[in-house]
Amino acid sequence: RVAMLRELRRRWRSYKYRFVPWLALNLRRQRRTLRYVPESSQDKIIADEDVFETLLKTFKALFINDFSRQADILALLPEVKCQYLELLTVEQKWSKVNSCNHQGQQMFTPEEVLFNTLGFTVSRDQSSLVSAGTGVFVTKGFVPKGTVVSMYPGTVYRKHEPIFFQSLGNPFIFRCIDGVLIDGNDKGLSKSVYRSCSRRDQLGPFQMSDESWLTATPQNPLAVGQYVNNCSHEKAANVCYQEFDVPGHFPVELKQYLPNIVYSHDIESHLRCVVLVTLRDIKQGEELFSNYYTVVS
Repeated sequence: RVAMLRELRRRWRSYKYRFVPWLALNLRRQRRTLRYVPESSQDKIIADEDVFETLLKTFKALFINDFSRQADILALLPEVKCQYLELLTVEQKWSKVNSCNHQGQQMFTPEEVLFNTLGFTVSRDQSSLVSAGTGVFVTKGFVPKGTVVSMYPGTVYRKHEPIFFQSLGNPFIFRCIDGVLIDGNDKGLSKSVYRSCSRRDQLGPFQMSDESWLTATPQNPLAVGQYVNNCSHEKAANVCYQEFDVPGHFPVELKQYLPNIVYSHDIESHLRCVVLVTLRDIKQGEELFSNYYTVVS
């Protein structure tokens, strides 16, 4: 019995950092957990265009780094293939580029691609908060203020869509200002639902979303935002969530890096994503801390 109580206490200490009622009870003591938003349209730390350009730049770099694996996609997109071949030549990342044979291509890890593209890497590790479990750190480089530093992955649920069973004991559900929910849990039922929806939407060789964030080695290294812990009295927030709807003209060949998928396939709308944007400059070795509790006034 003592061991069971000890285990429950350990789980609660980790869980409470993502438990909204606990945050609400502690708002008076920890004002930094509040995020005031005058209107949903003003919930923008940076412009949507800047978010789009950062994702586009990062995903293109990941695509080029994994160019030899994209043959089936490029065979259906000859114009796109020519554009990427030009990028390969201009950037001179490989000693020799041949449109038919890319066996000599030098491969970087996703983290190395992120560093070469944006100047930093982020990864999961044990949080500096006592008993908070996993956190997210800037492991290399420097992140300027106003930079997209991470993404919140998961299945996107609109209002009134069924999420009850997925939500049980789940500290990874993010609520957007308009009531849209994103389930960022990478285990259990949530994991199964995401994989099912992702494979449902695949069109031939075109993957409409990324499943690799469900593993220990995500191909999109930004897709670790669900593990960013809430700020505390001792640890001020240095990132903030920003909602972003993926535009219809987002390149189809790059959707394989989007770590989100809609639950309902038959609803026509833009895919909702949530990015984390830095509130100040962040140096190598620092942990990311966010504002969880949003007040729309």
